[in-house]
Formats: sequence, structure tokens, C-alpha cells
Amino acid sequence: MFYWVMKRIFLGPVIKLLFRPWVKGLDNIPAQGAAIIASNHLSFSDSIFMPLMVRRPVVFLAKSEYFTGTGIKGRLTAAFFRLTNQLPMDRSGGAASAASLNAGMEVLNAGGLLGIYPEGTRSPDGRLYRGKVGVARLALQAGVPVIPVAMIGTDKVQPIGKRLPNIRRIGMIFGEPLDFSEYRDQADDRIVQRKVTDDIMARLMRLSGQEYVDEYAAVVKLRLAGKPDEPQAAAEPLAAPAPSGDGFVPDSGSGPAPAHPGVEDDAGTKATGQQNLPGVPRQL
Repeated sequence: MFYWVMKRIFLGPVIKLLFRPWVKGLDNIPAQGAAIIASNHLSFSDSIFMPLMVRRPVVFLAKSEYFTGTGIKGRLTAAFFRLTNQLPMDRSGGAASAASLNAGMEVLNAGGLLGIYPEGTRSPDGRLYRGKVGVARLALQAGVPVIPVAMIGTDKVQPIGKRLPNIRRIGMIFGEPLDFSEYRDQADDRIVQRKVTDDIMARLMRLSGQEYVDEYAAVVKLRLAGKPDEPQAAAEPLAAPAPSGDGFVPDSGSGPAPAHPGVEDDAGTKATGQQNLPGVPRQL
């Protein structure tokens, strides 16, 4: 009830009036049935703008830190996320991450829309970073399509660290559903998980026009902050257990070649900007 009231009566109309969001490809969202909406992640406000424009409720997997804050601000933030159909995503691995996977599967098994940010965290600089394979495992195990969506301009509305948003227009482009049913019997194969994830990121790159960086955003954030690398930053919390011994699988990209700038994407929009192949290190 809270979700519907905020979307239809209070928050929704105000946001539409102030930010005048434009949308392309909204018909690619199925009218019914389960699906994953995989989005690039430029701003905290992505989780507000995008569900507002989708007719059906969208349940997001959000980082668990949003649900565990202390003090008045922390409790209000946690309450907001719970009341707006968001579930805590534990990124540390192990049993906690398995519980997050189960929560996402429950949404899909019930025929709902599950929103995921494959990058795992917001982009530190507006570029598109390497996706984590949890989105692939969920899609393959549930046997559902993945709808890529590119958020446009939300990083200008609310850059990282800025509390009050700038009033300016934002947009979003929903691509055609991606069908990975041919790989469903290989849901626990790490190579297949990486290929599917890279396919999703390649499509997001085409839709958004972002430059692709074959590195995890969380690792880059640590470097920019002058902090040492942490294993958790590159963790794949929803991945299948990695094989051991001689069965080790290198975590390398294998996505298809994306369109060149100026080639129309699935939503009828021309991709722009520097683009690099998923799985191929960016030349610095």
C-alpha cells in the first residue's frame, strides 16, 4: 500500500513534474510474468526514478548497508528501502549472500519484476564497469528474461556525495528482453555465468553509450580513495562456488562485440561515446 500511495499520489507526481523523465522502450517490460530488470548504476536516485516509470512494482536488491544504519537517519533510510519494495543484498559471500539469492528467487518465482545493478555499486565516474555474475545465475536458475535499462543523466541530478538533487531532466532506455534459456541447464557453470553477464553489460553499453571498463567499480572506488584492495570488492556474492584444484576457472570476459557509435540499438536509440569490449581490458 505504501509503495502504491507514494508512487501514484505523493512522490511520483512531484518527481515527474520536477525532473520530466523521458522514457524509451517501456513496452519491452512484460505486462505480466517474472523478469529481471538489469540497470546501469549512476546515482542513488536510480532506484527511485526507474520504478516510478514502470507500470508494475519493481523489487530491487539493494546493498545491505542501506538497511543497517544507526541513528535517526539510518533507521529512516532502512524504513524507506523496506517500504519501497527493496531487499537487502549482502555482498560478502557465504551463507549471507545465499540468503540474498533466495530472496531474489522468491520474487521471480512469484512472477514479479526483480531489479538488479550488475555492477554491484554506483559508478565512480560515469563509466560502465564490469558486471558481477549474480544477475546471470538468477536469470538462468529462474529461467526468466533480462530487460536491460540504461539510466541517463541521473549522475548529474545526484552525484555521489550530494544529498540534495539538482533539478534537471533525466531519461531511461529499456532494451528488448534478453533470452538465455539455452543455457538454463548450465546455471552453475562459472564460464556460462560470465558469458551471460558480459552479454548483458554489452547491451547496457549500447543502450547507454557509456565507456566500458573491464574492472569492478568497487575496486576502482578503493583505489580512488587511496585504500588497499579488499577481496570483498571483487567478490561474486551470487556466483556458483568456484571449482577447486585443476578445475579452476579464470574469471575472464567473453561478451559479444557491441555496436559501433551511431549504430541503432534495440530501443531505436543511437549509441554514442567511447566503447570497449566487455572482457577486453581498457587501454589506459
